[in-house]
Amino acid sequence: MFVFDAELWLWDARRADTWTFVTLPEAVSEQIRELATPGAGFGSVKVRVGLGASNWSTSVFPDKQSGCYVLPIKAAVRKSAGVGPGDVVELTVEVV
Repeated sequence: MFVFDAELWLWDARRADTWTFVTLPEAVSEQIRELATPGAGFGSVKVRVGLGASNWSTSVFPDKQSGCYVLPIKAAVRKSAGVGPGDVVELTVEVV
């Protein structure tokens, strides 16, 4: 399991839809690449995530620009934690 802090950011291509992500740290991304076999969707890797009181299953996706994985953060999770774009949050991520 990985624990790290990351800043929430909006995906520029879908800014009107407020798709919000965090970029996983480079070291965490490298370790996930070593642990996981990418899935069928764009090299995605299935993970279990925790932020505040929320836990959910999702996938991380490789980002060509940063070379790291990015993680979508659901609106319900952001609302529950009282966070939004620009906020730094502590996350737990476990490859499943």
